[in-house]
Formats: sequence, structure tokens, C-alpha cells
Amino acid sequence: MSVFARVAQAGSFSAAAKVCGLSPTMVANHVQDLERRLGTKLIQRTTRRQSLTEVGQTFLADCLDVLARVETAEDAARERHSRPSGHLRVSATVSFGTSVVTPLIHDYLRLYPDVEVDLRLTDRVVDLTEEGIEAAFRFGDLPDSGLIARPLRPCFRVVCASPDYLAKHGVPLTPADLAQHNCLLFRDGAPRNHWQFSGLLPVQVSGRFVVDNGTALLSAVRDGLGVALLADFEIADDIATGRLVRLLRDTATPAWPLALVHLADRRMTAKLSRFVELALQRLG
Repeated sequence: MSVFARVAQAGSFSAAAKVCGLSPTMVANHVQDLERRLGTKLIQRTTRRQSLTEVGQTFLADCLDVLARVETAEDAARERHSRPSGHLRVSATVSFGTSVVTPLIHDYLRLYPDVEVDLRLTDRVVDLTEEGIEAAFRFGDLPDSGLIARPLRPCFRVVCASPDYLAKHGVPLTPADLAQHNCLLFRDGAPRNHWQFSGLLPVQVSGRFVVDNGTALLSAVRDGLGVALLADFEIADDIATGRLVRLLRDTATPAWPLALVHLADRRMTAKLSRFVELALQRLG
């Protein structure tokens, strides 16, 4: 296929032979073997000139596409084995980035000392192309955006409160009891005032504190301001130490999908491919 493409582009067997480093006879043999296998003429040859047949023109376009893909695959394989270096920009939500992504990046930097990482922590959805982000951690069902999404281990939301708050206001025993409590709300465009539990209709809650930052929400529940619905990774240490109490243990919440997304480039840089591999290894 490569020799045939060279002949078509160079305009003659002898010109293609010089480019390929072969004899004109060997170039002709390659083309003839290809024509025999396909059972059709690709190049119409006369004593004065040669030209592609109609089938040859279509086949040339397909050959060029296939050869480009082969070159891309080979380059990508070489790059994956090269030394990661350069500047890597990563985005994550504030709480997940602080609790999970930051320790992951610490390990990544130890493994690849020639890479610099710029971690952007924000609870808004970033535009990878416009903001120059190479990898982003996303929660929830993803829209069809043209990005490559690598599914990670899903998270679960946990209802929790501080021992001090529960001592003053009592312990909710069912999701319906939450209506009697000051529920701290996360704002994602609009406040999330409907909490979902598996097998139940969404429970409407209300409270005196609404915030668009996960770290601020965690601080408020630790300070005894109310009941909150937080991701399990955020409060694992607080639950283990008794700083917070997990509520409604017998009532499950739906899995919260998590994915690592990056642009759909044919070739990933070594720094990005290594980061994706490490994230899948630790969080997949």
C-alpha cells in the first residue's frame, strides 16, 4: 500500500523507486501483487504515461488514511515509552481535588520529575479546549461532548451531621425526617434541595445555608450548622474519627458516576497518558 501510494503521488515507477529506495522493477512487483490480490487494475500503464483507474483513485484515498493511522499508532507507542515531561493542566472539583486528586498528583510528580502540574480546583464545569485543560475529573452523567471519558470508581453521597448538632436537634431516622432539620445545601446553578435516595421519591429539604463550594459546605457541617449530603470520599476521615456522624445508614443513595475526561486527540502526550494510567490504576 505504501509503495502504491508513492507511485500515485510521484507519477511514475522510477520516481517512486527513488523515494522508496527500491528498484523500479521491485516497485512494479509491489503494485502488481496488490492488483492481483484485489483482482482489479489500480494503475493504467502505457508506454508514455500512467494514470490511476477509478478504483485506484478510491483505493488511494483509503490507503492514505490507513497509512496515516499506522503512523499515528506507531508514534503514539513511541511517545508512551518516552520520558514524560512538560506542563500538565488538570481540573477537579474543590473537595474531590483536595481529598483525592492532590495525593494522586503528589505520587505522579514523584514518578515523573520532569513534569510540572497545574491543578485547577473549581466546582464549575470547565471547557478543556478554551482553558487549556488536558484532563478533568467529572461527576454525574456526562453529555455527548466529544471528549474521551475514562470511567472511574463511582462515589456515593452520605447524609451526615456533627455530634453537637445531633445532640441539640435530634437524629433523623428516615429521609422524611429531614424536613424537620436545617439541611445545608450545595448550589450548582440552583440549590440542590431535592435529595435522592434509592427506591424512594426525591426528598425535598430546606435550610438556612446555601453555598457553591464543597469545602465550605464541609466546614459548615463540621461546625454544627446542620445536616449535609456529602460525598463519601470527603468525610471518610471525619466519620472514622467521630467528628461527623453518618445518618440514615439503612437508606442507600444512588451511585454517583465519576470519570476522567480528556480531549479526543489521536495522539496523547507521554505526560497525559501516564497520568491517565495512574488515575485508572488508583481510582478505576
